[in-house]
Amino acid sequence: MSKNINTSPSPIHDPYAVWRSRNYRLFSVGWLVLVMAGQIETIAVGIHVYSRTSNPMALAWVGLAKAMPVILLSIAGGQLADRFNRRSVMILTQILGLFSIAGLAALVILDAPVHWFYLFLVISAVSQALGSPARSAILPELVTPALFSNAMAWNSSLFQLGTMTGPVLGGVLMGANYNTAPAFALALTLRFACLMTVIMLTTGPVTRKIEEVSVKSLMAGASFVRNNKVILATITLDLFAVLVGGAVYLLPLYAQDILHVGGLGLGLLRTAEAVGAIVMAMTIAHLPPIRNAGRTMLWAVAGFGGATILFGISHWFWLSLIAMFLIGACDNISVVVRHTLVQVLTPDAMRGRVSAVNNIFIVASNDLGGFESGLTTKLFGNIATSLGWAEAGLSSRVAGAVSSVMFGGIGAILAVAGCAKRWPELLKLGSLNDIKPAEEILAREKAAEEESLK
Repeated sequence: MSKNINTSPSPIHDPYAVWRSRNYRLFSVGWLVLVMAGQIETIAVGIHVYSRTSNPMALAWVGLAKAMPVILLSIAGGQLADRFNRRSVMILTQILGLFSIAGLAALVILDAPVHWFYLFLVISAVSQALGSPARSAILPELVTPALFSNAMAWNSSLFQLGTMTGPVLGGVLMGANYNTAPAFALALTLRFACLMTVIMLTTGPVTRKIEEVSVKSLMAGASFVRNNKVILATITLDLFAVLVGGAVYLLPLYAQDILHVGGLGLGLLRTAEAVGAIVMAMTIAHLPPIRNAGRTMLWAVAGFGGATILFGISHWFWLSLIAMFLIGACDNISVVVRHTLVQVLTPDAMRGRVSAVNNIFIVASNDLGGFESGLTTKLFGNIATSLGWAEAGLSSRVAGAVSSVMFGGIGAILAVAGCAKRWPELLKLGSLNDIKPAEEILAREKAAEEESLK
C-alpha cells in the first residue's frame, strides 16, 4: 500500500518580510521616533524642572501631572480606538502631543515659570492616554495575519532601540551645562516626523461589531482582574514595587547633586536600565521556559528592590550604572511573567479590556511612583535638616534622595513578602508553558467528569 508523504519543503522563515510593507515601514519609523522623542522629553523635563527649582517636590508634581490623565482617560481611549477610525484618532492625538512639546520648548526659550510646564505635561499625558490604544490596535489593519508576529517582534526591538538611544542623544545635546533647549527642539522634530508617518498611512474601511457602552462593559476588565487571584497578585506586586521602589524620577537629582555627571551621564543612567532589560529579554528568549514562574517573579522583584538600594547608596558613577543595569534586568523578568499570565489566563473576548487595566496599573505606578519619590525625598530631607545632618556637610536634598530610594528598595522587598503571604497561589505557579486559560481547564474537567459517568 502506498502512502502519501508530503515531501514539499517547509517554508523558509524571512525575518525581514514585514519590511516589504509600505504601511509597516511608515508605522515602524513613526514608532521609533516617537519612543526616542518621549525618552528625550522625559530627561529634559526632569533636568529643567530640577535645575530651575532645586526642589524634589517639583519632580513629584511632574509624576502626578503625567499619571492622572492616564488613570482617568485610558478607558476612554480604548473606546475611541474601537468606535472610530484609528488612523484619524492617531492623527488628532499626535497633533495634541506635538502641541504639548512645542509648548514646553517655548517655555524654555522664554524662560517661563516652571508651573507652566505642568500644564503642557498634562496635555502630553492626555495625548498618550487617548492615542495609545489606537496605535496598539491599528497594526492588524496594516499587515497581513501571516506577518503579524513578525511585526510584533520588530516593534519590541524598535522600542528597546529608542529607549537606549533617546536618553543618550538627549544627554549629549544638554551637555554638562544642562541646556535643555536643543533637546526639546529635537523632541519636537521627532514628534513632527511621527505625525507625518501617520498621515501617510493608508488603511481601508473596517467593519467592527460595536458593543453598547455601559458601566458593566467598561468595568468588565477590572472585574475579571479582581476575580482572578493570580493576575491580581502579579499586577498588585508590580504596582506596589514600582510605586515605592522606582528611582527614575530622581535621576536628575542624582546626576546633578550626587554623581555630578552632567546631561550625558544622566542619559547613560537611563540607557543602562534599558540595556539590562534587553540583555535579560535575550537571555529569557534563548533559555528553556521559566519552570517556577511564580517564585522566579518574586525573586526578580526582590532583586529589583536590592538593586534599587544599591543605586540609592552609590556615590560612584560606574556602580550606579551597574545598579541601573540590574534594575532593568530584574524588572524585565517580572514583565515577561506578568504579561504572559495576563494574556494566557484571560479569555480572548476580554483581552483588550484586561490589557487596558494592566496598562493603567503600569503607567500609573511608574508616574505615581515619581510623585512618591519626590514627596518622600522632601520629607526625608526635612528630617535630615531637623537632625542637623545638613550642618554636618550633607545636603538635605542628597540625604532625602538617598533615604527615599533606600526606602523604596526596602518597600519593594516588603511588597514581595506581602504578596507571597496574601496570594500563596503565586508560589505554586509552575512553568509558563503549562499555564492554561481558565475556560480551557474547566472544559477539560467537565469532559473528564462526563467520561467518568459513562
